Amino acid sequence: MPRHSAPEEQSVRLLKVGERVRHILSELLAREEAHDPLLRASSISVTEVRMSPDLRNAKVYVKPLLGQDEDVIIKALRTNTAFFQREVAQRLGLKFAPKLQFRADESFDEASRIEELLDDPKVRRDITDDEADGEAGR
Repeated sequence: MPRHSAPEEQSVRLLKVGERVRHILSELLAREEAHDPLLRASSISVTEVRMSPDLRNAKVYVKPLLGQDEDVIIKALRTNTAFFQREVAQRLGLKFAPKLQFRADESFDEASRIEELLDDPKVRRDITDDEADGEAGR
């Protein structure tokens, strides 16, 4: 179940603003500017920011390094949402500051699951059989 809509479905402005918000949040986390010791001690990647069409809401997808303590880190980010919103508002210069919604990025888990499925011996056999049939039809 994909969490994203295709990039073609979003305007260039939404993509640009989302990318700017992602950079701002990444910078805040990398420079350890959050006032939470857990966030300062963790390496967190902001993988994507999806803006609503009115630019008032932003879904922020994050992934802690090695996926450790993901639930605890998401909770800490949500606890410090006001700080992050204030910083984003100051640095972004938009009329309205977007409301940030922190979420765990599960796309890496989904990619791993697909990789496991493709490594299944039954699937490999089917892929090998399909390739052999394609060669014979030529």
